[in-house]
Amino acid sequence: MNLNERSTALAAVAEGCRIARQVQAQIVASGERVLKSDRSPVTIADLAVQAVITSRLTEGGSQILLMAEEDTTPFSGANGDDVERRALEVARAAVPRLDRAELRAALKLGSWTGGARGRSWILDPIDGTKGFLRGDQYAIALALLDGGRVELGVVGCPNLPQRPGDPASPVGCLFIAERGAGALQLPLDGGDAVKVRVDDILDPAAGSFCESVESAHSSHGATARVAARLGISAPPYRVDGQTKYAIVARGEASVYLRLPTRAGYREKLWDHAAGSLLIEEAGGRVSHVDGSPLDFRAGRTLPNPSGIVVTNGALHCSVLTAIGRELSTGDE
Repeated sequence: MNLNERSTALAAVAEGCRIARQVQAQIVASGERVLKSDRSPVTIADLAVQAVITSRLTEGGSQILLMAEEDTTPFSGANGDDVERRALEVARAAVPRLDRAELRAALKLGSWTGGARGRSWILDPIDGTKGFLRGDQYAIALALLDGGRVELGVVGCPNLPQRPGDPASPVGCLFIAERGAGALQLPLDGGDAVKVRVDDILDPAAGSFCESVESAHSSHGATARVAARLGISAPPYRVDGQTKYAIVARGEASVYLRLPTRAGYREKLWDHAAGSLLIEEAGGRVSHVDGSPLDFRAGRTLPNPSGIVVTNGALHCSVLTAIGRELSTGDE
């Protein structure tokens, strides 16, 4: 791993987290938002964070391949000029040299369509936008791939308490995973890194689930039935974005299920690339419902539409078996 890539990625995500914090405090409280064509909320923070992180990755004239969630589409709407002006204003607080042309260029750079060639970056500037708008949990996720395999993952969780299970502890965490080197948690505002590890629970009944807050993102009913089959009685830990990966990686939950709510839906790469490596390097396992690994080589979406299973590793086979039995019954 190139040490400059590692340090640049970590610093860029930390900077993105600080920008998002500021926007959340200044804008989200008023309920302001813009909407994409699919009607999911997009904030000024999405655009500014993506532009700033892209700018950091390309400093010094570096040529990169980048797949990112956002583009310039919000600038073409009825209030597009205002969105662009405000996104630029936020981004320039971090990168003063940015102008409108550079902002647009940074956002357009993220249009790479994917594949298995060379080194490439995958970015989700605000993962869990609805959580962001509620003033709750969200994440900023950046992954570096080589030949379609995730080699580095950084997940920033600006609102996550630093001590698991202690909401009174300082908030703001950075997680970094490097293939073959383990996974670490760092305080967002500076401090010592600590190694993170999945829990060591062997009995499924003693475990706990986390899942998406929004039932449109993952079937709450199916998850509840799988939990019942496993004997899990603990209530689900519902949180937005790749914060769920961080929660499992540091042992706060044993299982994260993302079960599709509609046939044929394919997950976006930026929703899972960084988090999947974080889990693997923390000792856990990530797969599709059929047990196959996630394939990041086939474009901007995962080719397997069966859903995603994340566990501490020890429970993986039990969870897959429970899901298989649930699916075979055809229960609703």
